[in-house]
Amino acid sequence: MSLQEKLEKLKEETLSKIESVKDLVDLNQIRVETLGKKGPITEVLRGMKDLSAEERPKVGSFANEIRDNLSQRIEERKAQLEQAALNKALAEETIDVTLPGKQVNRGTRHVLTQIMEEIEDIFIGMGYQVIEGNEVEQDHYNFERMNLPKDHPARDMQDTFYISEELLIRTHTSPVQARTMETHDFSKGPLRMVSPGKVFRRDTDDATHSHQFHQIEGLVIDKNVTMGDLKGTLEVLMKKMFGEDRKIRLRPSYFPFTEPSVEVDVSCFKCGGEGCNVCKHTGWIEILGAGMVHPNVLKMSGIDPEEYSGFAFGLGPDRIAMLRYGVNDIRNFYLNDSRFLTQFKGE
Repeated sequence: MSLQEKLEKLKEETLSKIESVKDLVDLNQIRVETLGKKGPITEVLRGMKDLSAEERPKVGSFANEIRDNLSQRIEERKAQLEQAALNKALAEETIDVTLPGKQVNRGTRHVLTQIMEEIEDIFIGMGYQVIEGNEVEQDHYNFERMNLPKDHPARDMQDTFYISEELLIRTHTSPVQARTMETHDFSKGPLRMVSPGKVFRRDTDDATHSHQFHQIEGLVIDKNVTMGDLKGTLEVLMKKMFGEDRKIRLRPSYFPFTEPSVEVDVSCFKCGGEGCNVCKHTGWIEILGAGMVHPNVLKMSGIDPEEYSGFAFGLGPDRIAMLRYGVNDIRNFYLNDSRFLTQFKGE
């Protein structure tokens, strides 16, 4: 059998295989086996060395023609198979747009985030700015700038996580206030700020305590600020949070960074002051601590206490959430139990 006859036979056999192939993998295998460097066409052409000078160009031209024909047919068959695969996928994956959709559960902000944002919005409405700070803080700003020098006994009130002798995880958000006071330009106006965030203390985890919780502290520094301004501000806050009928009372207390200092109670929003299990039958609920900024704190920030005065307060969003929603265990807020958290959808 001549080389031309072998090539013609190879062409017919390959075309038959191409027509009968059912998927792209097998088609590619035919291409490799037939047209590859080790394919039969290459093997046939190796015998051209035995042909005469006149036959050699004819056979070479014929071989190239067959190669081109087979390549073209393989590409055509590939397009046919790809289209068939697409049509099959479209038929199998048809979507009936008249069917009802699946209900997708929507997430919501964490209940503590909702409470904190609500408090922030109240103060923004009163002209305050919201300033956040670092959770890892220097002892200097966390304690000393809050009128708590080294070895001050009041430091025992806050069991602290120390990273090094001078570095700690903040026990309150007061360092944000200290840093803001030293940079604020009072020639451009008074300082009114709230500083929300997480704080950390070496506390025993139980129903009412956690080693991590949230705090929002507020600070106002201006000329002629009085305790009356503080009381009026907190009354607005409590009425917005717990209802317009709420009243507050101030009880003397002690905090190193304020003088005078007070504990602030709000009239019970459940019983209206009649006495119930929420207020422990007193008619009042302890809600936050506050006071007039200590002159030493002002001096350490470069503020003249003879010219400026101010008030500060600190409240716990976790405690407010517990009171508002009747939650008796603070740990429920941190367990990521969706059955509990999805009760507080918010808006």
